[in-house]
Amino acid sequence: MTHTKRTSFKCSECEKCFRRKANLQLHKMNHTGEKPFKCSECDKYFCQKSDLRKHKMIHMGHRTFKCSECNKSFNWKAHLQLHKMKHEGEKPFKCFECQKYFRRKKCFQLHEMAHMGEKPFKCLECDKSFCQKASLQLHKMVHTGNKPFKCSECDKCLR
Repeated sequence: MTHTKRTSFKCSECEKCFRRKANLQLHKMNHTGEKPFKCSECDKYFCQKSDLRKHKMIHMGHRTFKCSECNKSFNWKAHLQLHKMKHEGEKPFKCFECQKYFRRKKCFQLHEMAHMGEKPFKCLECDKSFCQKASLQLHKMVHTGNKPFKCSECDKCLR
């Protein structure tokens, strides 16, 4: 007998599907900003209990992975390995379109989307689209009038 993956609980905000209703309810907190799990050591709140557990490791002193170059500490070995790439100048992801190199796979993938014309980040105000979330966030300032970059010499403001 074979089992098929059934996803019967769909998020009304982003159309993501879940097999369990409880997982959908946890996911919805990402859209509402609800963070019911509070750290007992500091004033940080989290959407999911698992994120709170990871955070609590900081307070417990479990920063066991140290960089031999600069003594910076990390909770996770993978984060240390990624950090070491900075010291070594390693950029393993190469764009064959423009020959640019990237340290992180996610940055490389976002870069590739620009070459392919993919723009998944859409402005809700004017329907303009962007290939990077940061570009969309910068663009949103056009609609809010927010101009955070101020010249120290002439007081002129830029977006």
